Amino acid sequence: MSHTTYNKMWAEAQEALNSLLQREIEDKPPKVQKDRITVFQTLATFYIKYVQIFCNLETAYDQIVHPQKRLVIRQVLEGVMGRILELKNEMVEVENSEFHYFDDILQDLKLSPEHIEIPIPRYFIKEKLKVLREREKILAQILINAGLQDIKPKTYVKPLPLEEVFRVIQISERARQGRLRATFMKQIYLEEKRERQARLQGAKGPNVDAAALRIQKVWRGFTQWKKTVKMREEEMIFLGMNPPPQFQRISASVARAQNVETKRCEVQGRHETEYEKALVSIKTHLRKIEGPDIKESLQEQIRQWFIECRHITGKFPDYPNEEEGGSTAIFSQKTPDQVAAELAAKEEEAALKKKTKEKGKKEKEKKKKEKGKGKGKEKKGKRDTEEEEGWKMAPSNFLPIMKEGNNRYKDVWQNRDERWNFPQEYDPELIKEEKRKEVEEEIRVQVDELMRQELKNLKLAVDKEKEKKQKKGKKGKKGGKKKKKKGKKSGKKKKEKDLTPDRTIDSLYKELVEEGLLIKPKTVKLSDYVGEYSYLGTTLRQVDIEPMPSLTDVRQLIALYGILPLGSQAVHEKAPLVKALLLAGPTGVGKKMLVHALCTETGANLFNLSASNIAGKYPGKSGLQMMLHMVFKVAKQLQPSVIWIGDSEKTFYKRVPKSEKEMEPKRLKKNLPKILKSLKAEDRVLIVGTTKRPFDADLRPFCKVYKKIILIPRPDYASRFVLWKHIVLQNGGAVTKSLNISCLAKVSDGFTQGHIVCAVQTVLSERRLRQMTNKPLTAAEFLTSLARQDPVYKEEEETYKVWYAKTPLGKARARALMEGEELGKGKGKGKDKGKKKGGKKGKKKKK
Repeated sequence: MSHTTYNKMWAEAQEALNSLLQREIEDKPPKVQKDRITVFQTLATFYIKYVQIFCNLETAYDQIVHPQKRLVIRQVLEGVMGRILELKNEMVEVENSEFHYFDDILQDLKLSPEHIEIPIPRYFIKEKLKVLREREKILAQILINAGLQDIKPKTYVKPLPLEEVFRVIQISERARQGRLRATFMKQIYLEEKRERQARLQGAKGPNVDAAALRIQKVWRGFTQWKKTVKMREEEMIFLGMNPPPQFQRISASVARAQNVETKRCEVQGRHETEYEKALVSIKTHLRKIEGPDIKESLQEQIRQWFIECRHITGKFPDYPNEEEGGSTAIFSQKTPDQVAAELAAKEEEAALKKKTKEKGKKEKEKKKKEKGKGKGKEKKGKRDTEEEEGWKMAPSNFLPIMKEGNNRYKDVWQNRDERWNFPQEYDPELIKEEKRKEVEEEIRVQVDELMRQELKNLKLAVDKEKEKKQKKGKKGKKGGKKKKKKGKKSGKKKKEKDLTPDRTIDSLYKELVEEGLLIKPKTVKLSDYVGEYSYLGTTLRQVDIEPMPSLTDVRQLIALYGILPLGSQAVHEKAPLVKALLLAGPTGVGKKMLVHALCTETGANLFNLSASNIAGKYPGKSGLQMMLHMVFKVAKQLQPSVIWIGDSEKTFYKRVPKSEKEMEPKRLKKNLPKILKSLKAEDRVLIVGTTKRPFDADLRPFCKVYKKIILIPRPDYASRFVLWKHIVLQNGGAVTKSLNISCLAKVSDGFTQGHIVCAVQTVLSERRLRQMTNKPLTAAEFLTSLARQDPVYKEEEETYKVWYAKTPLGKARARALMEGEELGKGKGKGKDKGKKKGGKKGKKKKK
């Protein structure tokens, strides 16, 4: 694809964003809405449109080569990512559910579920690829030195004695001779059989016509069979039941497009380095050529201001401090008359301040007395207003960022003529505009120092003013000191003690790796977590049936709550903060895989604080504090970081089993809430817990730590169909007509992804893969290995549902459904009462 296609893509995304921003910002304030369905539909339409814009901007940012364009796209891209997270948070609050279904909205917009798949920005890894590779090398070296590297153990072969060796050779040689003798004897037997048949039939010769008819019959049957098979294939392709043959092989155009993409990335890097060099060279060039002129013009303007102020006020003005902005405060488009008026207003304010202080003290005393009486009334009033108000769109942190980026696009890039810049290199004129301002600021600081001295000299020479007495200055200093002391008392905050002040991050990193607390994540992409979209979500919810989420919904949540905030610092700081995430579900559902995918997609470090892993390490309270301090110090310093707590229910056990008492599984119970409080918006650190038995944990403290809970179900039929196909191909198998995947998907109901992977890996051994060309795979081969495993029964799935209903979000969802039912019943009763009253009145009149 060329430069123009990506530029068009960017322009289309900006147009769509502009229309959305007009709806969100420039329109009248949103009306209060009470109906939840309409509220959700408005939020969902915004969400879907922002996701589409996000997809286009991400591809444009990844492929556009122009470095200055990429800066504008990056700003808008981060704004759109943050806005998607804000809308997701709003939808969770409205529906009281982590999972949402957009079937009806997608139908109205004529979109497929693939259009709302959240893409993972490729720049998360690309921009820090060198750092990640260096870190991988360091980690591998530490593991090798510590002897913890997962090197394949060399198979030790026992040396056989000579007698045993001779015996093995004899056995194999005798077997070979036996096979040869058997084939030779078979040939002799067949020859004798033919001779016997010839004797019985007589001395008749072979009938040539009969032989020709036999050959024709066989050949015609074979050719007809071939034709019917081909016709059936064409019919299935025409009906859309089978993919066309070109889909199964990589086309030349796709391969060419991939090569172009890699080349564009190389050009992108080259242009970036040229742009960075140009920033320095153009700035120095501007400082040399335009610097003296800027300095002279600033000095003349400031001198003119001195003269005009003295002409109006009769005195030379006070020069603004550096805190006030220096000469920038002078050139804020103010006339000398306005400056004089400001000086007079300041004097009046100083006089009024003394009076207002005395009045303020008296008013405060009165308010304190009135507060106690009015508290109860205020609470009632607040509740009433909340009920009356309904729902309003919450204020956004990302709308101003998007608006600024959109304005930059309109001002600079929308109508810019770029016919001269075919290779899409940096634009020197734009750099000059930016750097000219920086040069002006630098020169202004120098000019301010010179002009302050010049003003002092003018005051001494013309006005014969002297500097203030030293005594007054000392008094002012004392007053300031007292004030500062007061401020210190009020603003004191407990700072975290650094338990390792003398140690470097490298040494702490090494120790954590050696202790097994910092582990190497597996290279797994989020796209490898395969699943299908749930198409019946909205229809089930309309009938008040809560559908089980699909695997694509789970994948979406991991991208929204984990990958996007961890990947971008700007998004993490301003988006709704998610500090801890819990993945709950039966064994083999892919919880660990999702944790590893989080790390690979964002380039995050993976720390393992599972109860089984920290058992016996850093014993005692002081040891535990030291361990947590080291982990979180390294995690914050080398962010993004993921802290994984496997079997997280063990830290919140109701009763610790006797077999696990020595392990001390509840070591982290008291420390986890404190750690979560210490994490700020600046720290890209995410605590991820995985559990297969969440009902064993004490619910209240468990839900206080893990406020975001993702319940991962067993895969449904559609997901199983996709999974079987994906896993067979991943393990080197071939999907042919003889392999009935639909049958496998139906039979494997109740089995998880882990069960399917295990079944496929046991069947597809090296020997079986070699036989694939002659003997294609069948569904029956996988059933024996699948039958040996225990599935997830419906009773177990119900226990997960019951447990999730007890969580804060589950309770809120149930409460909202109950309120909706009560409102519906209330409306129905009201109508019935009205009818009854009317009937009674009619009867009375007849009498």
